[in-house]
Amino acid sequence: GPTCCIIAQQCPDIQVTVVDKSAERIQAWNSQDLPIYEPGLAEVVEECRGKNLTFSTDIDGAIKSADLIFICVNTPTKTFGMGRGKAADLKYVELAARMIADTVEPGTGLKIVVEKSTVPVRAAESIGNILKHNKKPGVSYQILSNPEFLAEGSAVKDLLSPDRVLIGGEETPEGQIAVDALAGVYSKWVPEDKIITMNTWSSELSKLAANAFLAQRISSINSISAVCEATGADVSEVAKAIGRDTRIGPKFLQASVGFGGSCFQKDILNLVYISECLNLPEVAEYWNQVVSFNTFQRSRFARKVVESLFNTVTDKKICILGFAFKKNTGRVAKGDTRESAAIYVSKHLLEEGAHLSIYDPKVSAVQVKLDLEDPERPEMFKKLVQCHKDPYVAADKAHALIVCTDWDEFSELDYKRIYDGMAKPAFLFDGRKMLDHSKLIKMGFHVETIGTRLSKSESERVDSPFLPAPCAHGSASVT
Repeated sequence: GPTCCIIAQQCPDIQVTVVDKSAERIQAWNSQDLPIYEPGLAEVVEECRGKNLTFSTDIDGAIKSADLIFICVNTPTKTFGMGRGKAADLKYVELAARMIADTVEPGTGLKIVVEKSTVPVRAAESIGNILKHNKKPGVSYQILSNPEFLAEGSAVKDLLSPDRVLIGGEETPEGQIAVDALAGVYSKWVPEDKIITMNTWSSELSKLAANAFLAQRISSINSISAVCEATGADVSEVAKAIGRDTRIGPKFLQASVGFGGSCFQKDILNLVYISECLNLPEVAEYWNQVVSFNTFQRSRFARKVVESLFNTVTDKKICILGFAFKKNTGRVAKGDTRESAAIYVSKHLLEEGAHLSIYDPKVSAVQVKLDLEDPERPEMFKKLVQCHKDPYVAADKAHALIVCTDWDEFSELDYKRIYDGMAKPAFLFDGRKMLDHSKLIKMGFHVETIGTRLSKSESERVDSPFLPAPCAHGSASVT
């Protein structure tokens, strides 16, 4: 969606048609309420829609008229069969390839098929085999790999000013023609030195490797956050020192409750599966540890909540601020909660008997139910979970606040008002290290965060025989 919208905006001489089997989704693209939320995307669609940007369910017509066909389908992790829990499910990629082969008319000439979905290495070869074994007279195909490197919440910015554009193709004269054709599209707004061409397999692996490296950095700094809490160091200061090293750089060194989203875990597990299939168990285990530590970080944070609240949250009201996996993401219909840390923390607290009061500016109550309801125990969700459209209502009479998403508005809330309405002692757990902790402590909050001790003198600590020892984790409160 966003990629095609930017192509239409930057290339007014190119007709761009986005097709989907879902009439509901296409209707949303043709409305004011787009099916995905990205800052700046609505303005781009409004500028181009009805001119050189069309949204349609006429898949056959679009395939027949197109010179370049982008395959942009989901490649979820398999939930059954060989590779379950790790391998990418390529059934939608195969279905798209077969649809192209069936639809293209004889005598059409060259069709360039561009693989945009994140796929395992050599998936383009599979697409090519399907197309070439079902080729009609007078038709030829070239398969390109053109992975996206977009961060949710900044996709429009990333597309307009990309770090690089990768195009992988066959190392043949015909392959070079196809590569040049796609490069010509991007060259309308992307500097030539940022358009990198390579063989197809390198392009496919580069996408998996990039996401694996980014996730690795997050798990690495989160592992240091645990050491900081145990020693009295501050992970923010450590990250700043590390980031000043030009060989490392400062990005993706923000400790948190863990990474989420549709790509990181899926792509790493895909890389793990590929490594296992290639008989590289040590490589597979190395990357699997990145995911394992992310799971540990989430559970460690959830356990901290329970331990801090005198080792029980049963029948206590806990306010969850943020349910999306990161800020500035979400679908209009449901909100983007894929692999969100909030899901894992919430499920842990529900198992402990807590009552959850959830607020997120983009995520709907319907999506929260989909993510948290146990089909075998639906009564638990109905009894223990409430969703609110007002953060102050969500926090009223809560024993604790947990910040799980870095929405900007959470920095601007009136925490004195929230504190006054909470049960005492009032706990606040900042899973995104985004709030002014000193100010919150002065208000009276007992504050917990990631990767640092917020220690105060013993005379200022709550006088309770049940309060965990300060050496267990970062904490602070006032009488």
